Amino acid sequence: MVAMTATTDFPTPTETAPRRELPVLDLSTARNVDGSFNPEFLEKLRDAAHNVGFFQLIGYGARSNQAQELLDTLHEFFSRTVEERLKLDNRLTPTFRGYTRLGAERTQGRADSREQIDFGPDREPETDVPVGQEYLRLQGHNLFPAEFPVLEERAMAWAGLMSRTGAELLAALLVAIGVDPNHFADAFAEKPAWLGKLVHYVGGDLVPDAGKQGVGAHADYGFVTLLLQDQVGGLEVQPHGQEEWIDVAPIPGALVVNLGEMLEVATDGYLMATVHRVTAPPAGVDRYSVPFFWSPRLDATVDAVDLPPELAADARGKSDDPNNPMLSVYGANMLKGFLRAHPEVAKRHYPELA
Repeated sequence: MVAMTATTDFPTPTETAPRRELPVLDLSTARNVDGSFNPEFLEKLRDAAHNVGFFQLIGYGARSNQAQELLDTLHEFFSRTVEERLKLDNRLTPTFRGYTRLGAERTQGRADSREQIDFGPDREPETDVPVGQEYLRLQGHNLFPAEFPVLEERAMAWAGLMSRTGAELLAALLVAIGVDPNHFADAFAEKPAWLGKLVHYVGGDLVPDAGKQGVGAHADYGFVTLLLQDQVGGLEVQPHGQEEWIDVAPIPGALVVNLGEMLEVATDGYLMATVHRVTAPPAGVDRYSVPFFWSPRLDATVDAVDLPPELAADARGKSDDPNNPMLSVYGANMLKGFLRAHPEVAKRHYPELA
């Protein structure tokens, strides 16, 4: 049985003044004492998800100082030698995991002013991958530094917390739009292909062709993104139909939440994969962040949801970009993004697709 859904109509940004800040939601208020979802929380969530596509989240259950410990660990790791980082070079594996060198990842064809570690569920690689399902090669082992084990320890503990947070948010979001909270249960069963990143942004001219691009304007290709950012700032959001960008002011310990292309496809655009970007920090300033992408199995096919008529009437339709087609199989959509962002890995391990 689906819990009660709020029915209040919310104006779109194009009907009112542009949004200039993100809503802040408290996940600890999401449920009532009996376990049902709180209608007031659902109304705020639906407004944020439909009209902005981004919000900040507190009360998600992190232990005291857990978020700052992780950010401090990133600072310590990226202060170590380049030689140590290159032992984890992501060009070594078809999973796109491990260390991405400064400026090696690209968005909109331009280098990003960042370096990072990508990681996911540590599983045995798939064998005998059939043609047309090359995305199954994204499953495999992580590359973490043996000389600095606390990085893996804290990153994987964070991934566990984010997995629980992502699952709870996705259930609440479905209820908020009048859909069974278990609609995607099969897609996430057994082997959810979540992805985490440990990111270090740099300023100045360390990446010559990047300019001020920390990460270029893009939308995420999964379901729910949960971002931990430090206090430097630089994240900007552009809601659907709004020319003005929102500067996301950091809240200590809070998560910045946005939705990915899979939910846009499933809801015919009622929920949007909102465009966002990161401006590189000033010269001499380091910025650290930990994005986490709560995502289903690689072979999961995303089926359309049946929205209530009053919500379906407000569905915008999925984005129609011939240069970025949205694919219904999650792994195919994920691999599409990786091939564009990491051309050297693509050329080495996926020459037939690159």
